[in-house]
Amino acid sequence: MSVLQAPEDEQGGGDRGDPSRDLRSILVTSVLNLEPLDEDLFRGRHYWVPTTQRLFGGQIVGQALVAAAKSVSEDVHVHSLHCYFVRAGDPKVPVLYQVERTRTGRSFSVRSVRAVQHGKPIFIFQASFQKVQPSPVQHQFSMPTVPPPEKLLDHQSLIDQYLRDPNLQEKYRVGLNRIAAQEVPIEIKLVNPPMMGQFWKMEPKQMFWVRARGYIGEGDIKMHCCVAAYISDYAFLGTALLPHQWKYKVHFVASLDHSMWFHAPFRADHWMLYECESPWAGGSRGLVHGRLWRQDGVLAVSCAQEGVIRVKPRLSGSKL
Repeated sequence: MSVLQAPEDEQGGGDRGDPSRDLRSILVTSVLNLEPLDEDLFRGRHYWVPTTQRLFGGQIVGQALVAAAKSVSEDVHVHSLHCYFVRAGDPKVPVLYQVERTRTGRSFSVRSVRAVQHGKPIFIFQASFQKVQPSPVQHQFSMPTVPPPEKLLDHQSLIDQYLRDPNLQEKYRVGLNRIAAQEVPIEIKLVNPPMMGQFWKMEPKQMFWVRARGYIGEGDIKMHCCVAAYISDYAFLGTALLPHQWKYKVHFVASLDHSMWFHAPFRADHWMLYECESPWAGGSRGLVHGRLWRQDGVLAVSCAQEGVIRVKPRLSGSKL
């Protein structure tokens, strides 16, 4: 599953215009706005549910990070998180987030979170927070050279372009219309989108510009990290399927674990380049690495995820 098959200031404000005129991002006002029930206990509700009818993993990661961040002081910020998805989430009921203050140190603090439904954990999570500590030891890879988001088609326009192809098979036309109808709270611009007849020769790599819909503002660095956690899971695991989608039909895909490392401040409501690649797949699992780049070339976030992938052979001659 690629982006087109998802069920996911100077830093790249792009063509958004005057942010004061934009609606507040629903990721802040609704999706990541947890209800406090008691000390270190929160309830989260759902906004977007994929066609799989299982909870979107990015929502659970983002909400868990919100809960953890509420238990630390303002002078520390998340630098990493690691989590496991242990049961499928039920979109019909809210999720309870139980925070454990594992350790509060002078430089680093650790928080553990359990997401619970029907009395059982569906997700376990740990995040580490750090006080700002400048260091002369610094380096990073170079950002890939790609067209800026202003020169690329948005998600809807790209789908419309595919739909205008008179040779497009009806089953794919239905699928694209279903994707176009989804109200996902993030914006996507795919870099180097393939033509419909080229899906059979894709590599396990993809890049797309992404940002939250609506305005978040300078605000709290922690909230931008929570929004990035939500964004990071969108179409991420699907990268591992790109070379195989012409030969196999997806039977079941689900995240097993997810990790993130936060390197530099960023605005999640500004365009960032999401560079995804899958170095390995096998044993009914796939591994994906990702990097979120600010538009000025600064590496903001690194991600990794492994998931279960089960497929069925396509009928002979039924290429995409």
